[in-house]
Amino acid sequence: MSDHRMAPVSLPVAAHEPPYYAVVFTSVRSEAEGDDGYDRAAERLGELVKDIPGFLGEDAARTPGGLGVTVAYFRDLAGIEEWRRHQEHRAAKEYGREHWYERYSLHIARVEHSHGFERARG
Repeated sequence: MSDHRMAPVSLPVAAHEPPYYAVVFTSVRSEAEGDDGYDRAAERLGELVKDIPGFLGEDAARTPGGLGVTVAYFRDLAGIEEWRRHQEHRAAKEYGREHWYERYSLHIARVEHSHGFERARG
């Protein structure tokens, strides 16, 4: 069994008042040598998406074997479309197809229910 305490973890995105949308991006990285700018691009895109109206946050995880899952949350479909058309995002997607990914899938789902839990610290 793995020790989850050793992995860097960010807090999950808080529950929001539904309805809203979840964009689920699941990817498998290519076996190319090195990072090839991936981490820098991911950080840059993570900052840019915050300026999209209706963006609520994102959760992301990657396994050592290269499987990644990112879930971005948006208030409405208009925000998703604006992000899809964003010039730097489009350029990164094109570069990713050529260099970073073996495959990926994208799913957009409407969130009908949302709640959260946080253990009380005492």
